[in-house]
Amino acid sequence: MGFMKVASVERVHLNLPFRDEPERNMARQLNNWHMVEVCRVTAENGLTGYGETLPHATWGRVTDEAVSQVKGKNPFQLMWDDSLGAGLQMALFDLAAKSAGVPIHRLLGNKVRDRCPVSWWSIDMPPEDLGAEMRVAVDQGYLSAKLKARPWFDIHKQMAAVCSVVPPSFRLTLDFNGLLRDAGAALPVMKDLERYSNISVLETPIPQGDVAGHKELSLKTGRPIAMHYGLYGATPAVQLGQGVCDAFVVGGGAGCVMGSGAALREFNKPFWLQMVGTGITTAFALHLGAVLSHARLPAVTCMDMFAHQLVRDPFTVQAGCCRVPDSPGLGVVVDEKALQDYSATSSAKENLRAVYAVVRANGEHTYYARARQYLEDFLNGTGPVFERGMHLEVLPDDGTATWEDLYGRAQAGPVRSSTALLGLSE
Repeated sequence: MGFMKVASVERVHLNLPFRDEPERNMARQLNNWHMVEVCRVTAENGLTGYGETLPHATWGRVTDEAVSQVKGKNPFQLMWDDSLGAGLQMALFDLAAKSAGVPIHRLLGNKVRDRCPVSWWSIDMPPEDLGAEMRVAVDQGYLSAKLKARPWFDIHKQMAAVCSVVPPSFRLTLDFNGLLRDAGAALPVMKDLERYSNISVLETPIPQGDVAGHKELSLKTGRPIAMHYGLYGATPAVQLGQGVCDAFVVGGGAGCVMGSGAALREFNKPFWLQMVGTGITTAFALHLGAVLSHARLPAVTCMDMFAHQLVRDPFTVQAGCCRVPDSPGLGVVVDEKALQDYSATSSAKENLRAVYAVVRANGEHTYYARARQYLEDFLNGTGPVFERGMHLEVLPDDGTATWEDLYGRAQAGPVRSSTALLGLSE
């Protein structure tokens, strides 16, 4: 009897809708997260494995070379190769586990939990949208959410909107992505946020390479600090040896995740898995979380932002957890009709064409042609650090010469004015 071999690999492009609040807000910067690539790997014996990649979000894309590499090979030989990309590696694990008649977690190690904690995820939004999102999160059984903290919104207005609709036990992680810039600027903001008891973790308040700054913040603030394990300028040895944070974010391929999880177990540090995708990726994350002892913090998969999970029986959240699938492979049935309904010809999708106005409480306006510009402006120290009264106005193309002129000027660089030049504040 011969070994199972891969006969074919199909890559199906999808344009998957978001729910209403993510739809409005993702369009500014991450509109291409709509695009999903599903890998369908079929063996010579007829078994099929599935995986998915978000080409503009996931840790690793699937290449033509990777597809050629696996054809004619036994999936057990290659499934631990992270360089194959997210969707292809996931599909090989699904295929291998199905051939063995076991759920994927049986190929990874001993199961330590039947239910894994999961977290809602949200991009930065105006307070009213963020409050609406958190109402949905609570209604769907979540007990926690990871939110993007950004200086172009008033974080205190956001927290007021959120804390008014979630119960006292609901946990919030605020992800600053380094936008507090340095320990001196970060400390007063972080201390001020301690008034909100729902905030449980502050992620990457300043750039991760600033080890001394993180260590100072860890000593002087009353909330745990989390960092990405081994990414963005600080090695795992430095992060763990210097005591710069209390928890970690772990992502990447299966080999990377299992290795990181083993190291954090030795240092007795909790972490959450961060693997972006629909119900397909969520299933894979649950199998990993089932065997990793220190994956104690709620995993982030972002499945909540999509209008469809791409599986026939969508995951439900009860008391903040999802049950680990126990059927062979991923343990989910991919919805083939959904793959047809949302099919696309490529993975390209542009962000909204708009002028973005960052407005200070004193009426000063700064206009940008794309979201990346105002992100870089704040990271470079041009904008204030989480000033009260800030808000963002989105001004889509209205077809007027006035809009086109301002858009053209903003493309060349930020346009600064003491008053409104166009739009909502006029």
